[in-house]
Amino acid sequence: MGKHPRLKEWEEKELQKSVSRFPERKAQFINHGGDVVPRISLPSDIDEDYLDNQGFPGQYPFTRGVQPTMYRGRFWTMRQYAGFSTAEESNKRYRYLLDQGTTGLSIAFDLPTQIGYDSDHSMSMGEVGKVGVAIDSLSDMELLFDGIPLDKVSTSMTINSPAAILLAMYVALGEKQGIALDRIKGTIQNDVLKEYVARGTYIFPPRPSLRLITDIFQWCSQNTPSFNTISISGYHIREAGSTATQEVAFTLANACTYVQAALDAGLEVDTFARRLAFFFNASSDLLEEVAKFRAARRMWARIMKERFNAQKPASQMLRFHTQTAGYTLTAQQVDNNIVRVTLQALAAVLGGTQSLHTNSRDEALTLPTEDSVRTALRTQQVIAHESGVTNTIDPLAGSYLIEELTDRIETQALDLMGQVENAGGVVSCIEEGFIQRQIENSAYEYQKEVEKGERVIVGVNEFEIEENVRPPLLKIDPSIEQAQVRKTEYVRRNRDNKKVGNSLVRLEGAAKKTVNLMPFILDAVKEYATLGEVCNVLRGVFGEYRDRG
Repeated sequence: MGKHPRLKEWEEKELQKSVSRFPERKAQFINHGGDVVPRISLPSDIDEDYLDNQGFPGQYPFTRGVQPTMYRGRFWTMRQYAGFSTAEESNKRYRYLLDQGTTGLSIAFDLPTQIGYDSDHSMSMGEVGKVGVAIDSLSDMELLFDGIPLDKVSTSMTINSPAAILLAMYVALGEKQGIALDRIKGTIQNDVLKEYVARGTYIFPPRPSLRLITDIFQWCSQNTPSFNTISISGYHIREAGSTATQEVAFTLANACTYVQAALDAGLEVDTFARRLAFFFNASSDLLEEVAKFRAARRMWARIMKERFNAQKPASQMLRFHTQTAGYTLTAQQVDNNIVRVTLQALAAVLGGTQSLHTNSRDEALTLPTEDSVRTALRTQQVIAHESGVTNTIDPLAGSYLIEELTDRIETQALDLMGQVENAGGVVSCIEEGFIQRQIENSAYEYQKEVEKGERVIVGVNEFEIEENVRPPLLKIDPSIEQAQVRKTEYVRRNRDNKKVGNSLVRLEGAAKKTVNLMPFILDAVKEYATLGEVCNVLRGVFGEYRDRG
């Protein structure tokens, strides 16, 4: 029996073009018994409906993956989310991770940085450097990446409300390193809508926040075309207690809001859509998680093509980073977390992620130690090199259960997205608390199941043991806060404060108009204006958001 015409067409067009540019890792993939592992497996009786829904890897609707060869070409980016204490200490951790085989950096910022306060602000007291690194000015960014050329790494920054400011600092650092802007690559989270419903590190009201986001879209499309301008995050929605279906629905609803805001601002969809990235949670229900990733990819392709009329395939692709589920980590029997993380990482790989962070065993207790981080990274490397799941594309496709789960998640998520649209859209639903209530109800039901013993959490409500030994914990020296304050004061004393003041005045004037704010923010941070100073200017124009709840 000959090849199906559509399979032959895919091989001749998509596959050969991809392999000629990016050869696969091996000439042949062979298992231990000597059998050749097929690149892709298909049913013997392929029908057109199957192909319309599944397609081929690297081809609309991208159910089976966004690249024609997926991990046979190259592995996902192995990131480890890190940042703590001072820029100098975080720099040491980044160098350690790079030495251990990490292929991308992912920056955690401390709470004051996330909500736009300098380390010497009264609101920052007791929080400096605790859950991430403190970045007050370009000087800290210089220390953070000391000895790390920005054209040699892909950097992801988990920052939202002040995203434009941190991006400007990163760009300014790249210029100081002599790197062309089009060679700077990475991702900035920049997803403020989920902050209002799931995480809480917002500053400005939703509508001016959307303006800042679209300004980043526009500026980056013209200046840093290799940088992903947003990482639309379902991760924190899931961490707040949502179901898998709610994670997909609310994430894609937020994404639609960003796309529409950019279109309303006059941007062409195919100029910015290819730099939209996503960020999902990988939880422990392995089969449901695999189906979730496949459903989200197919849904987004159809939304971009049919609703927003995106013409380029790159604009229709859902490319995503994954992090294993923090909410599943337990303080009891912490070694069990290694098993949980392994299952979750495997789900992400089977689901076709482009980038992955694996949580460390001790993160339910504290920031992870170097030993724990190394084990978390090794988990990814074992999956990549030893499990065999990277030798073929979309290994679980065709499973009756996987396909049924994929269809079910898609149907239910589309229905929930329709409810959001009928209620006035994401911003209105946030302001009215609709999305928050949906997530809160799911979190409540989950906790009830745990407390009643209907959902077993190993080591917590079943299989408990007496534990007297605690693992070694990483502790942040309280003295680093005063050291960081002194550094920021030093920067203020030694910069040209007249130039700083003038740049902030120009920023204020621009914020009162409708011009793109990125050039004004970039000018300010180059003069070593601090994060808090820039945010205070924008607070004065935009105001601050207050949760109705």
